[in-house]
Amino acid sequence: RDVPEAESVLRAVAALYVSGHAPDWSALYPGARRVDLPTYAFQRTRYWLTDAAATADDERDRAVDSAFWSAVRRGDVRDLAERLALDADLLAPVLPALTAWHHDSVRRATAGSWQYEEIWSPLPAPAATPGGPWLLPFCESDPDAAAWADALAEAFVSAGADARPHPVPSGTDRAALAAGLTPAALPGAADRTDVPVGVLSLFALTETPHPDQPDVPLGLHLNTLLAQALADGDGGASGTGDVRLWLATRSAVSTGAADPLNRPVQATAWGFGRAVAVEHPDLRTGLVDLPARPGPRALSRLVAVLAEPGEENEVAVRDAAVFGRRLARIARDTHGARPVPRFTGTTLITGGTGTVGAHVARRLAREGAEHLLLVSRRGPDTPGADALRRELAELGAGVTVAACDPADRTALDELLASIPADRPLTAVLHAAGVLDDAPLTAMDPDRYATVLSAKLRAAAHLDDATRDLATPLTAFVLFSSLAGALGSAGQTGYAAGNAFLDALAHQRRAAGLPATSVAWGPWAGGGMADDPAVLARLRRGGLTPMDADPALTALLDLLAHDAPWALVSDIDWTALAAARRGRPGGALLSRIPEAVRGPAADDPATAAGEAGRLGAELAPLDPAERRRVLLGLVRRSAATALGHPTPESVLPTRAFQDCGFDSLTAVELRNLLVAGTGLTLPTTLVFDHPTPLALADHLLRLLDDGTLPPADTGSATVAVSDTATDEPIAIVAMACRLPGRVNSPEDLWDLLTDGGDAIGTFPTDRGWDLDALYDPDSLRPGTSYVAEGGFLTGAADFDAAFFGVSPREAVAVDPQQRLLLEVSWETVERAGLDPRTLRGTRTGLFVGCGHQGYGAGLTEVPDDVRGHLLTGSAASLASGRVSYALGLEGPAVTLDTACSSSLVALHLAVQALRSGECDLALAGGVTVMSTPGVFVE
Repeated sequence: RDVPEAESVLRAVAALYVSGHAPDWSALYPGARRVDLPTYAFQRTRYWLTDAAATADDERDRAVDSAFWSAVRRGDVRDLAERLALDADLLAPVLPALTAWHHDSVRRATAGSWQYEEIWSPLPAPAATPGGPWLLPFCESDPDAAAWADALAEAFVSAGADARPHPVPSGTDRAALAAGLTPAALPGAADRTDVPVGVLSLFALTETPHPDQPDVPLGLHLNTLLAQALADGDGGASGTGDVRLWLATRSAVSTGAADPLNRPVQATAWGFGRAVAVEHPDLRTGLVDLPARPGPRALSRLVAVLAEPGEENEVAVRDAAVFGRRLARIARDTHGARPVPRFTGTTLITGGTGTVGAHVARRLAREGAEHLLLVSRRGPDTPGADALRRELAELGAGVTVAACDPADRTALDELLASIPADRPLTAVLHAAGVLDDAPLTAMDPDRYATVLSAKLRAAAHLDDATRDLATPLTAFVLFSSLAGALGSAGQTGYAAGNAFLDALAHQRRAAGLPATSVAWGPWAGGGMADDPAVLARLRRGGLTPMDADPALTALLDLLAHDAPWALVSDIDWTALAAARRGRPGGALLSRIPEAVRGPAADDPATAAGEAGRLGAELAPLDPAERRRVLLGLVRRSAATALGHPTPESVLPTRAFQDCGFDSLTAVELRNLLVAGTGLTLPTTLVFDHPTPLALADHLLRLLDDGTLPPADTGSATVAVSDTATDEPIAIVAMACRLPGRVNSPEDLWDLLTDGGDAIGTFPTDRGWDLDALYDPDSLRPGTSYVAEGGFLTGAADFDAAFFGVSPREAVAVDPQQRLLLEVSWETVERAGLDPRTLRGTRTGLFVGCGHQGYGAGLTEVPDDVRGHLLTGSAASLASGRVSYALGLEGPAVTLDTACSSSLVALHLAVQALRSGECDLALAGGVTVMSTPGVFVE
């Protein structure tokens, strides 16, 4: 009824066809012919493991990338002699010195390019008038903070704004603080919910310890509760309209030599605030340092700069001027470098048995350090400590490994008292640290205490215990972090602790004591940020892990130039600026040309502008089209957060957690969607709406309450009947990839019938050093005298996104497993089945596969890949990976019987079918030569 007759007939015929009948299609399509449907067109990208150290060297040597310097770097006398047509015996004595000079030059150039300094630049006199209400929360038990709140409220009122001090009990909790942030708490705003609200927190002025965790400043805890309440959006703050959060401190930064820093504990708010600004850009968190005394001139400047901060979000207000924080490259004369400091007497290294501490100890030993005192909580019981001690002794240093937690003042005093008088303590390097990362909403005093004990408390003890030594220190080095200098999502505790170290260095300098704080970026091959997921996020944000050698060269350079603070990191500023586009604080990077020229600076659109464009795009569309646009936005944002190259990598119905999202990448996605839509969204977004399609529907409801058509999840079922034990086994489909560009059984048949040749040259996409591999001299060890073989084309290419594999995991997965995934999918398609319909069925998988050494020869694996190598390189897991990807619930078997593996796999599949262990079976074998070892051996 109400359906055209022709359409009804076609629907009926189609229903008969899918039920197993065979209509005569020629009657409907005269002259047409049957063709096979193509299998899925995989969108492949190259994934192949390379040696991280070698790749870094190649990048740094690009300016002098020639055959000559390549031979010099390898120390290959024979190759260099052949290229220069000189006698190898003449070059041999010179080559070591030339190699050392080249290595040292590259190392110093690299170290110099990683160093940045902090500059406080005077700003034009602000003249803006504040508008809207301002709330000034402070700890009610702190009379000093109460006095500041009154003075600031008076300054705001004098400038024409509504402002109210907001006392908060020291024992408040998150819910109670949130309940106090209602519109009624705002001056003059009880009936105004659409006005922008300024929150100037004075909690950081309270330095007293938390009652349950004495290593945690109470002000830091209260600021955390405040930011959590505002980020939650359910405590009344969401009813106040647009909110901007400012965190105030007093004398917690130094704008120059004439402006001493004397409250380093309050500097924890600066690290905390930077992390919040990155993790929750919707709060538009800013930081302001107040002068020592609340003079009228400084207060009027404060009110004016907060009224219209522009691109500033880190300012220091002084009587003379308002200063804005900037980062800039350290520029030094490359000629006449200063000598490296001498480490006489005893050099104390905290965290000395850890990865970074051990790197430091080795370098100082090579530089002639007399006695190294390496301390850690486990001391000599630390795995590898004894081997490290022997290694340092062989380098000529005296070594003592001791168990001591510097956060324990009694233990620290006992350690210092044990230092021999003939080798007095002359240098301290505080490299110890502990991570306990979590999103802002999950931070509590216990998590802060874990981090701050190793950072704040230990550094404060080291500072106090060494101030009055009989032999004054010549160096006091604090290993800080980029997290404290620039902020990092999910690291509010770590950022706060490291900001304290930076401030402590400035305080010591003001007191005439030696101090250098280095805010390190991530280290390669270990260190505090060794977690693969963390490193993947860092790389997406423009941060590349540093090799230890040039990083420590930078440290010695900073000590030689007596620098109080520096940021040392390998940063792609264009990528970093792009990652922070739309967030406040663009002025911080205004002296770094790459950041200014990057997409963040070139695109004038703010988050509101992008949201406006999105609204204009959605306005003329119907609900289905709006969903399509929003689904595209969600997939693009998710791909960016995960590091996928294209949005097609994120399937609409695949759960975010299955795609690799965790709590921190979920925050990244939320931030991207906030910038793209202009909506206020919770950090639990991907957990509340677990697939891109569900999230797109949620965004559509938020934007216009549209009526949504039912979603097509693409689910399907497959009916598989029982197989009789006496029924012949039928091979219903085949797929293959073979040398000679054979990509199907038809290609293989054509190759055979045409008498084609499947032998080709060595592959160029597998990271083999072909120049070094081939040598016509068959007697030369480590080379091959043939340069051809039967190689699979495109073995390094894989469609990771199609199978829901992250890029960092894809590069760690053996290409044999990747090939199995694609060919298994094609085999099912060639059988006329949708591979998705096999999910949950009793389908077995039997694979012949042996280990081919993928990644085994690398000296240094990228840190964000290493964690995936255990499963990625294990041939025994090949069948399990395919079964998991296809959702098969039959037996999954991987076997290795050398050349007969495929036949044995087929035999086992037939047995499993006959015995009823499975209803369908995939059987085959795979070999991809990952290394040229078989040619060399």
